[in-house]
Amino acid sequence: MMRKLFYLIAAFAVMLTQNVNAEGLSDYRMSVGDLIKIQVYGEDELSTEVRLSDAGTISYPFFGELQVLGMTTGGLSGLLTERLQDGYLVDPSVSVSVLEYREFFIDGAVKQPGGYAYQPGLTLQRAVSLAGGFSERASSSKFFVVREGSGSNKPSKISLTAPIQPGDVITIEESFF
Repeated sequence: MMRKLFYLIAAFAVMLTQNVNAEGLSDYRMSVGDLIKIQVYGEDELSTEVRLSDAGTISYPFFGELQVLGMTTGGLSGLLTERLQDGYLVDPSVSVSVLEYREFFIDGAVKQPGGYAYQPGLTLQRAVSLAGGFSERASSSKFFVVREGSGSNKPSKISLTAPIQPGDVITIEESFF
């Protein structure tokens, strides 16, 4: 009875994790500084919270250093499931979730430029609020972002309602009139 209850709770937890990821971050690629939670149901010694190193690796029992830079949570879950099935566990149930995303950065015509903790659902307008709001000389329409992993360091113009992603570098231009 207790075992069935445990599996029911575990299945519900997996559904919740997948629901959160479905809100726009299901294709999120993990990067340096992200804190992730690896849960292997029924195997507490294999469940852990770990931050990606500067090299994009994590240390995991049995396997040592794993390169996870650029992987999705689903991809890492699949990799760990596959490796754990190969001589360690019979039918492992692995879930991976991001507990803390890397920072985004905002500079230019804001009151408190700097790095801030990413929050799912973050828009440029909310990012500006986190940075203390616009300065007196801020442009009302010149907002740019350099998106990490886009393959380009060229700033792209964005609107106040544009979604912000972890690792983004946002610049708010000044207005001269």
